[in-house]
Amino acid sequence: MEIDLIFKIAGVGIIVAVLSLVLKRAEREEQAMMTTLAGLIVVLMIIIQEIGNLFNTVKSVFGLW
Repeated sequence: MEIDLIFKIAGVGIIVAVLSLVLKRAEREEQAMMTTLAGLIVVLMIIIQEIGNLFNTVKSVFGLW
């Protein structure tokens, strides 16, 4: 597992948290919720790509390709 993956996810989390906090302080609850959902979707897409890479590696190691 690459350390860059952890930094990417943490970076997205920090940015989303700050944006959400700023939007909630500005009384824009809907935009804050949408920002949180967008951040979650971005992180899930990153994780799905890594899981796909893991499956490809397992296939090639065990000769299932």
